[in-house]
Amino acid sequence: MEFFALLLGLGGLWLGTEATIRGAVSIAERLGVSEFIVGVAILSIGSDLPELAIAVDAAIKIVNGVDASDLVVGSSLGSSLGQIGFVLGAAGLIAFLTLPRRVVLQHGAVLLGSIVFLGLFGYDGIVTRTEGISLVILYAIYLWLLLTDTRNHVGEEEGGHASFVASILYLLIGLAIIVGSAELTVESAKRLAVSFNIEQSFIAIIIIGLGSSLPELSISLAAVIKRRTHLSVGNLIGSNVFDTLVPVGVAAAITDLQFNPAMLRFEVPFLFILTLTVLHVFATTKGIKRYEAAIILEMYLGYAVIKFATA
Repeated sequence: MEFFALLLGLGGLWLGTEATIRGAVSIAERLGVSEFIVGVAILSIGSDLPELAIAVDAAIKIVNGVDASDLVVGSSLGSSLGQIGFVLGAAGLIAFLTLPRRVVLQHGAVLLGSIVFLGLFGYDGIVTRTEGISLVILYAIYLWLLLTDTRNHVGEEEGGHASFVASILYLLIGLAIIVGSAELTVESAKRLAVSFNIEQSFIAIIIIGLGSSLPELSISLAAVIKRRTHLSVGNLIGSNVFDTLVPVGVAAAITDLQFNPAMLRFEVPFLFILTLTVLHVFATTKGIKRYEAAIILEMYLGYAVIKFATA
């Protein structure tokens, strides 16, 4: 029953995110925002609403005396790993993924730096309110630089087909579904961990982390099928920057978060290594070929097997 509730919650997160993204993109198109900004900023933030909703809901539970720190940190790290490993690997099996070297160097540096900052802030076993606010500020600076960089504005999109009122309704309905689904996901994940005597961190990192990456998976696969690989990869990089900084930062701004030492020793270094591997391939070979995508996917699956064996 708890597993069914967890699946229902994840499904609700996916459905709510799809509605939210549809509304946000339609509004952006009607306002004449470029495709690059829609992909890297709007889509990446929109597709990461599940992680943010889970983090906020779990933080409120911590304030009320419930231990849910592993759900916050675990789902953020798990989602980042799922996106850079599973989603990007799967997309790379379908099409040759390319990215301009300038984008790799600029956004890759920000992505690696965000992982380092998260690790440094969690090194003492706790992420304080000050550190949480700092993580959010770092993302705000990144987003501001992204939006003000005129080289990122590569053209205007034509207006969307949905009316402005319909777009607003999609946005509001999607947000409402996400909030309710986040509560269901967190509660069912906690009860599932207790019922099967499984570490809460495993549920958060693998099941919630991968499940909440469904929006990125659907967006990325749809983009590569339409031969818009820059949009696909850009969305994943933008999503990982968001996931690394914002959910943990917002939750820590609400209340101090415990940072599981096991995640600091395993998940954070592995995320850094996996991300560095992906960026190195992009920078040196001008794209990710199918066999390279298969290697990236195998790295993630190998990690998942290790987590399952030690859970």
